Amino acid sequence: MAKLQYAYYPGCAAKQIQKEADWSARAICEKMDIELNDMPKASCCGAGNLQEHDPAAALAINARIFSEAEEMGMDIVTICNTCLQTFSFAWVRLQDENIRSQINEVLKKAGVKPFENKMQVKHLIWALVEELGVDKIKEHVTNPLNGLKVAPFYGCHSMRPHEIFGSRGGENPQYLDKLITTIGGESINYNGKDKCCGFHTMLVNEKSFLKMSGGHSHEAKQKGAEVMVTPCTLCDMAMGAYQEKAEKAIGKKINLPEMSIQQLMGTAMGIDSKTLGHSRLHQNIYPVLKQKGISA
Repeated sequence: MAKLQYAYYPGCAAKQIQKEADWSARAICEKMDIELNDMPKASCCGAGNLQEHDPAAALAINARIFSEAEEMGMDIVTICNTCLQTFSFAWVRLQDENIRSQINEVLKKAGVKPFENKMQVKHLIWALVEELGVDKIKEHVTNPLNGLKVAPFYGCHSMRPHEIFGSRGGENPQYLDKLITTIGGESINYNGKDKCCGFHTMLVNEKSFLKMSGGHSHEAKQKGAEVMVTPCTLCDMAMGAYQEKAEKAIGKKINLPEMSIQQLMGTAMGIDSKTLGHSRLHQNIYPVLKQKGISA
């Protein structure tokens, strides 16, 4: 099998706030001989706000990022659901030749090579399951999770609408569940696994956001989860960094360690705790790992 290579777009949150998500993504890919190539000219994707204010500008910005990936001869992978959704909406619109032609005129004036529709956008977990395969992932598991009960939290921006994400999304997502069981964990099913974390209501209605995020975490804990994982840096922040405030909002103790899926995969691959950024987590993961006989 040819070496997997991607144009890597971690997203703004992973560069500034959720740095451990980026560190661990790079670490597990290096372990599995997957090449993540930085995109030095890439800007912020716009993430919703720009699309509402100036849709044409937002489309041009995303086409510019796509053009850079094309120059690299690679598809884009990201670890942020919101970046994934933003890119995916833009990519679908740019399938219209008339729209693509108009946007390429804008790129041309900016001295950017036109987008020729020769690349695709993927989430890292899609690439791992679909292109590397769970059997290859299993080969790198040296520190199995010993049945650790893991609550997957998918995050809505990688699943809906169906017209954009097709069988990768919907009401019965599978990618996180497959990865969890591949590295030796037990995937916990609960109602909130495919719901919204509430991140985008944080600034306009914090109380609603905290009840939403805290409700999902509390439900997962009640179902027996010992840790929660997500493939999205914004969900990662919502479910982890705000968990203590969510406990106060819902009036219930949660105390559920939350981390990115790549951090948990790195743990199962025996990658050291510092590289994975375990110390940056907002809930202490070490007692849980120790109880299950998992090295950290």
